[in-house]
Amino acid sequence: MATGIKKLSNTFVWILMGLLIIGLAGFGAVNFNSSMSSIAQVGDEEVSVDAYLRELQREQRALQAQGGQSLTIAQMAAFGLDRVVLQRLISIAAIDNEVKNLGISIGDENLRQELAEIPAFQDASGKFDRQAYSFALQNVNLNEKDFEADLRRESARTLVQGAIVVGAKMPQTLTDTLTNYIGARRSFSYVQLSADQVALTQVMPTDAELQSYYDDNQARFTLPETKRITYARLSPEMIMDSVELDEVALRKLYDERADQYQVPERRLVERLVFADEQSAAEAKAQLDVGGTTFEALVDGRGLALSDVDLGDVTTGDLGAASDSVFASEVGTVVGPLPTDLGPALFRINGHLEARVTSYEDAMPELRDELAADRARRLIEQQAEEINDLLAGGATLEDLATESDMQVATINWSGETGEDISAYEDFRTAASVVTLEDFPEAEFLGDGSLFALRLDEILPERPEPFEAAKQKVLDAWNADRAAAALQARADALLLAAKEAGAFPEESEVKTETGLTRTAYLDNTPADMMNQIFTMEPGDFKVISGEDSTVIVRLDAVLPTETSEEMQLMADALGTQLDQAVSEALFTAFVADAQLRAAPRVDQQALNAVQANFQ
Repeated sequence: MATGIKKLSNTFVWILMGLLIIGLAGFGAVNFNSSMSSIAQVGDEEVSVDAYLRELQREQRALQAQGGQSLTIAQMAAFGLDRVVLQRLISIAAIDNEVKNLGISIGDENLRQELAEIPAFQDASGKFDRQAYSFALQNVNLNEKDFEADLRRESARTLVQGAIVVGAKMPQTLTDTLTNYIGARRSFSYVQLSADQVALTQVMPTDAELQSYYDDNQARFTLPETKRITYARLSPEMIMDSVELDEVALRKLYDERADQYQVPERRLVERLVFADEQSAAEAKAQLDVGGTTFEALVDGRGLALSDVDLGDVTTGDLGAASDSVFASEVGTVVGPLPTDLGPALFRINGHLEARVTSYEDAMPELRDELAADRARRLIEQQAEEINDLLAGGATLEDLATESDMQVATINWSGETGEDISAYEDFRTAASVVTLEDFPEAEFLGDGSLFALRLDEILPERPEPFEAAKQKVLDAWNADRAAAALQARADALLLAAKEAGAFPEESEVKTETGLTRTAYLDNTPADMMNQIFTMEPGDFKVISGEDSTVIVRLDAVLPTETSEEMQLMADALGTQLDQAVSEALFTAFVADAQLRAAPRVDQQALNAVQANFQ
């Protein structure tokens, strides 16, 4: 009886294990070596789990190389990169499926030739090496059968792509049309008017007139959405005066800056070294009698002045030559003098006096620097305490009473301003803070500690008239000047149209054969585009922010026949041919993918992403 019960118990255990295995398999407990080998079926082709994994890793490495930071699968998914990888593999599988249906493949001989041309599989003489081939595949965890199958598919895809895109050309008419559009030219004359050429009597509008103008142009005096932010800040400057400094630290810092405070006398010197004393003496003699110049001597040696320039030197830099060089006047050449490289002539180009700053004179600068450094360290030490106070429920106003922090309020609309809004760290924190956020201590670039709170968000709203009064007055005057300028331009346009030419007293400028891309200083930005809409003999007023011009189109000129334009036309034709080739191949891939009816196994896809590292 006991034996029967034991056998029944064992059988029951195996049944439970079987059910558990089935349940886990259904739940997605798989790995990359399981029977779940593909994540998508594209016609008769599969997108394997391993291929998807390799593409994900390749995309991850590419992103890391580009941005210097590795992305997790969750971050990649957030940017949609996992779908990009999947779509890429599905497109390749669709092409492979189409290639197979077309019966296109490469023979064994072509395959061997392609393998032999891969540098990684060659020996030192450039011939195919079987051992190098096997070793290279082992390093990337591939076997020969799979690699050669991939190479066959890739070669077949290349054949199909070549058949589609090779010889695809955009009609010459489009190239000619674009070339003529880009190269078209115009000759024109114009008179340029600016606001400073218009004389206006001084008029001061009444408050009622300004109020009326303000009401009629409300949109011009609208404040942007604004965050009202309260912040507490502790900067090094706030506590520098209370920082205690000892004499030893100040003296040590002064000694460390000896090269800054104890600058010796210097000379700006050029040095020309000779092979022997006689050559140097002969060169110096020619200089003394005016038979040559220092520049000529340098050039005669095949050197440039930059090659012999020593810059500013001290007595310690010149060795035995220092006394003579430093005793000579600026502009003279001395020598021959001994150097480590041989006898040399020295030309003195400048004299820099010694600059000695005493400890007492340097004291204010040293004190400020050391105090600022100590203040930043004290602030760093207080950061944890400030955060503890905030975490315990303290408000920013409480920080002002329990620490050295100062509290202020700012209306911030996203722009760089003065004071704390000039710091990027503050602007970053202010841009993301919400009404639900609690203040946290953060640091500014100068070592300041700050915490902020969003009090309210003010929507776009009209700026109160009294606050905007000066802006309203400026806008009123600007409109008045613009109206006067427009009136003068209209009068000049009317006179020019009636006479068929600009009045004799006008300052006329003429341009010949300019294209659409031409730029003329202080003219309206859209002037060239508008000129190309005119007919010969037409007059037109074109207004811009800086000036107003009255233009007459003199002539329409065809595209210039030149080597430069021909090169541009050839490049444009090449780009258009490439565009039509890419469009044809994209259409082919889309059609192949549509007919292959891809089916994605979401369970397998989730399993790969869950195990992706």
